[in-house]
Amino acid sequence: MGSRVIAVVNQKGGTGKTTLTMNLAAGLARRGRTLVVDADPQGSAGQWARMASEDRPFAASVFAVAGPLDRELKALRKDYDHIVVDCPPTLEGGAVTGALAAADEVLIPVLPSPVDLWGSVRMGRGLEEAKLKNPALRPYIVINQLEVRSALSRAMKHALMEIDIPALEQSLRRRAIYRRSALEGCSVFDLGKPGEAAAAEIEAIIEEVSQ
Repeated sequence: MGSRVIAVVNQKGGTGKTTLTMNLAAGLARRGRTLVVDADPQGSAGQWARMASEDRPFAASVFAVAGPLDRELKALRKDYDHIVVDCPPTLEGGAVTGALAAADEVLIPVLPSPVDLWGSVRMGRGLEEAKLKNPALRPYIVINQLEVRSALSRAMKHALMEIDIPALEQSLRRRAIYRRSALEGCSVFDLGKPGEAAAAEIEAIIEEVSQ
């Protein structure tokens, strides 16, 4: 049986795409062989993994790829149970189109503001084109950096209704522990009690997407 491929995409930078990629991959690595494909020219996923200490290497393998990904991912499926692709911040180019052509799910991290959500309308159009080539593709919005003890505003809920992409029930709260995991080249699963709440969020996202 081939692996499951999850693409993490947003045309806008600064939405927490790599943070979601790396922590999601670490959670999936607890379930099986997991690979992160770093398709972003900025190489943030690779840099994250290189920050790891020798006695605590990053939980998943990280592999940098430039250019079309559909063939690369097809070849990699046989060696891994889970592949998470950190895509460039664009909807165009071979890396993104290849990732969407090969992915089972696509996660779109979005900051909790109506402006950012409305900016995802264009993303929805791009995904409709991708689904012509990959009808089984399942897209989800992930609300990221939601303030602790806050909820989606009425304006944000209205914006979500205008986007033809379902949002996951589980969001990622704005937590300093996510930034710490990047600085230490690890995941929130490696940070003990301080990382427990964040790890529970990642686990909930994995479970929700797996349904």
